Amino acid sequence: MAAIVLDRVSRRYQKYASRHRFQTFKSAVVKGDLFGSLKAEEMVAAVDDVSLSIEKGTTLGLIGSNGSGKSTLLKLIAGIAKPTSGTVSVEGKISALIELGAGFHPEISGRENVFINGIMLGLSKKEIAAKFDEIVRFAGLVEFIDAPVKTYSSGMFMRLGFSIAINVNPDVLLVDEVLAVGDAAFIPKCLDRIDDFRRRKKTILFVSHDLGMVAKICDQVAWMKDGRLRLLGDPQEVVDAYLQDVAEKQESDYRAGRDEPAETGAATDEAPAPGGDDGRRARRWGKREIEIRKVVLRGLDGAEKHVFSPEEGMLIELDVAAKEPQKDFVFGIGVFNSLGTLCYGTNTDLEEHEPEAIEGGGKVVCRIDRLGLVNGTYYLDVAAHKRDGYPFDYHRSMHTFLVSSLYKDEGIIRFPHKWEFGPHIRIKPVGL
Repeated sequence: MAAIVLDRVSRRYQKYASRHRFQTFKSAVVKGDLFGSLKAEEMVAAVDDVSLSIEKGTTLGLIGSNGSGKSTLLKLIAGIAKPTSGTVSVEGKISALIELGAGFHPEISGRENVFINGIMLGLSKKEIAAKFDEIVRFAGLVEFIDAPVKTYSSGMFMRLGFSIAINVNPDVLLVDEVLAVGDAAFIPKCLDRIDDFRRRKKTILFVSHDLGMVAKICDQVAWMKDGRLRLLGDPQEVVDAYLQDVAEKQESDYRAGRDEPAETGAATDEAPAPGGDDGRRARRWGKREIEIRKVVLRGLDGAEKHVFSPEEGMLIELDVAAKEPQKDFVFGIGVFNSLGTLCYGTNTDLEEHEPEAIEGGGKVVCRIDRLGLVNGTYYLDVAAHKRDGYPFDYHRSMHTFLVSSLYKDEGIIRFPHKWEFGPHIRIKPVGL
C-alpha cells in the first residue's frame, strides 16, 4: 500500500527581473513604476510534473544538486507548500524535519514552545505532557527549558526542534539535511532514533548530499534534476548515474574554462597557471631539439578527460617530435597539488629505460593504473631532456586535472585501506 502518492505535481514561482526593482515604495510611486516593478517576467518551475508512488515502510533518498527541487518536493509532501498543479496524497501522520523550530516564538520559554509546536504537529496537550520529559532530555535542555528561546544558540534551537518532531511518532518522516548543523554529541542520537524508525517500518524520505550513506541505507533513491524526476530505482544504480552526470558537467565546465593554448602545448613560454595559488607559473623552456607538441590526458578506456575519481587510472599521452635524430633522451612527468607539493614524479631514466634512438615524431604514454589522490586540482609537469638534465622541452604547470571524490579524507594521496576492530570494541559503521 502506498504511503505517499504524487500525481503530476508541479510547483512554479514567479521570477522578477532585477531591472524592475525599486529601493522604496515612495520612489516607485514617484516614478509611476509601482505595478511595472511588481510584474512577473516568467514562471520558474521548482518542481516540474513529478509523479511518484512510495510504499509504506520504504526508506527513500532524494539526491541532486542544489536547486534541483529536492527540498521543494519535501515541502509539498509535508503540506508546507501547495502544488501549482497536480495532487499529493499522504497516508498517516507526517513529521517534517525540514524547518526545525519554524513556529518557535523567541520571547517565550522553551517549555511553552514545546507545547505550541506539539499542537502544531497534531498532538493533544495531554500527549505533549506525557512526552515532555523525554523531549527535553533528548534535546539536552533540562537546565534551559524555562529560558526564552531567543537566548538559545542555533544548536540548542535545532536540538529542541528535532526532539519535538521525532517524538510525534509519525507514520511518515521527512528529513532535509537538518543534521548538518548538529553537534558531534547530538548527531549520533538523532541517527539512532531515525534508525529505530526504519526498524519499525516507518516511511522515511530524506534529502542528503552524503551519497555513501544514501546508497547504503535506502531501499530506493530518486534523483532530481532541474525540478524533474530523472531516475528512480536501485540506490547504487541511481547514485552512480548521478555521479556520472556530475562528472560530465565538471568535465564540460573544465573544458569551457580551460586555457586552451596552454593545453595544446602551443602556449606562450610564460603564462599564469589556471587556478594556481602557490606561485607556480605555467612556463615552458628548452630549445626543443625534442619537442612536446601536445599533451592529452585520457581515462584508461582511451577517452580524453580532465575529471577523475581516486579509483580511476590515467593515460598521460605526449605527442613528441625530434628535429634531428637523438640517442640521449629522457621523458618525465611530475604531479603537483594546488599548494605546489610534489605528489609524484618519475622519468624513464629513473625507471631504467635505456634510450637508443628517436627519429621524427611519435607518442609517449605513461599509464597510471590508479591515481589514489584526494579531492583537488592538480598540475602536471612534463619534460623531455638528456640524462644529465639538459632540457629539450619542459612544460611547467601547463596541464591540469581535477580529482573529484566522495571521500572526506585529507592529505595528498588516498591509500587503499580498511578498518578492523577487536571483539570488545563496538563502532557503528557510517550511515544510519
